[in-house]
Amino acid sequence: MKILLAVDGSPFTQKMLAYLTTHPELFGPHNQFTVFTAVAALPPRARAAVSHEVAHGYYEEEAAKVDGPVLAYLAGHGIRPEVMHQVGPAGELIARAASEGGFDLVLMGSHGHGALANLVLGSVATQVLARCQVPVLLVR
Repeated sequence: MKILLAVDGSPFTQKMLAYLTTHPELFGPHNQFTVFTAVAALPPRARAAVSHEVAHGYYEEEAAKVDGPVLAYLAGHGIRPEVMHQVGPAGELIARAASEGGFDLVLMGSHGHGALANLVLGSVATQVLARCQVPVLLVR
């Protein structure tokens, strides 16, 4: 199975990874994993003030801060995923990557807000569920 692991470095990502590694019958190394990180774009004024190379370096550093611990954790469990990151709104990017990448499943952590909190605050998980054409497993 081809699985997209949407990560953001939060404790909810850690819970999702723990779930993944404690269910090897479902998510063992026989699957193909890709770790996906959505990096928030620099504000337009900041982006206009720096070169393309500086902005690109910033995005790479931000993604590495999230991906590094995730990759180390997965390696400790015998999982060697591919890695990708994109810049922009997380919910939209995760859903698009899942569809365009031909993934069978998106696995991600969720804060577990109630319906009212999601209505007021919004949530990346809610956005992914609304946009994604691939099954999504949320771990809370």
